[in-house]
Amino acid sequence: MMTRILIPLLCLTALASTAGALKVQVWDRDLQTKVGDGESSGSKLTMQFVGDYDGPVVVLFAQTDEEKTRVTFPGLKSSYSGTLSKGQLTLQMPAASGERAVNTPLTLSKFLTPFKLTLSAQPAGQSLSLPGLKTVDSSAKDSK
Repeated sequence: MMTRILIPLLCLTALASTAGALKVQVWDRDLQTKVGDGESSGSKLTMQFVGDYDGPVVVLFAQTDEEKTRVTFPGLKSSYSGTLSKGQLTLQMPAASGERAVNTPLTLSKFLTPFKLTLSAQPAGQSLSLPGLKTVDSSAKDSK
């Protein structure tokens, strides 16, 4: 089921990544709700995460054609499994061939080091538009 959803989603993500930067999307495990979003600029990857999400996620990376041609991010896969907890994203790195079949957890910040990217993470605020994310306007809360 997840593969049927993941392939079209990856295609759409790849098509949307023509702006010239590495794009990252973080979705819940069922690919129903986007819980994080980010984009690189120079050597910095700025990410925003939904502050109250805690659980397993799928992390999608979309490189531009130029980045792929230049091999800017060698070895970067288009998707990884992971966990988002208290704004901290941890990716599950598959075991290398010949090793025990154990996934190794790696924080996003450490994961980005070989790609010469630094992480700037922040909780999602009112300015971040994530599909499926409902925000309550504080004035609407006060009027009830």
